[in-house]
Amino acid sequence: MFGRQVKPMPTAQTALAGRAERPFVVPARHEVLGTPLEGPWPAGTEVLYVAMGCFWGAERIMWRLPGVVTTAAGYLGGFTPNPTYEETCTGQTGHTESVLVAYDPARISPAEILKAFWENHDPTTANRQGNDVGTQYRSAIYWTTPEQEAAVRATAAAFQGELDKVRAGTISTQLAPAAEVGPFWYAEDYHQQYLHKNPGGYCNHGPNGLTCPIGIANLPAQQDILPGRPE
Repeated sequence: MFGRQVKPMPTAQTALAGRAERPFVVPARHEVLGTPLEGPWPAGTEVLYVAMGCFWGAERIMWRLPGVVTTAAGYLGGFTPNPTYEETCTGQTGHTESVLVAYDPARISPAEILKAFWENHDPTTANRQGNDVGTQYRSAIYWTTPEQEAAVRATAAAFQGELDKVRAGTISTQLAPAAEVGPFWYAEDYHQQYLHKNPGGYCNHGPNGLTCPIGIANLPAQQDILPGRPE
């Protein structure tokens, strides 16, 4: 499986054409948190986008964090407008399966969100997470504020230091401003909060055995956070 050849990223000229309008309906509210999936959100809410393989498990990790207002599964970093899941899985849209994380910065910092990101997938395997192979599964962080960018770069450097200690590889995560990688396209309704709707569904996320050591004062370990949040 891991030896399977990964299709190269398409260009804007070779990507699938897509469409002008969304071809499916997105739920109005978050199945777990009860908040609007597409806003509006409370004043001061900030948004950070993360990609860490299949968005089902990644979204559950994020909605369980205290201070998160809402989360959504979607497609980001590619060229095809209003893509479908099937199109994204071909690798010909350029997108990676991503999670929108809308959060209250007075309750949780970008570094705390990124702690969960770095510690719960393998950021060293380019275009692969476990058995999921392809550019649509690449690790990525897309920021929307200068504070987020600072946290992204600081936590990436700190986590690389932890990887170096155990000779576990080099981070391949794409780091970029969201404004430079195109719109976030919401995924189909059945993908939203998928593991809440399907508790026994596929998930290949969980602690990778390393700790992101920067900017995380008084934050408990991820496994200690999870039981306190809604399922």
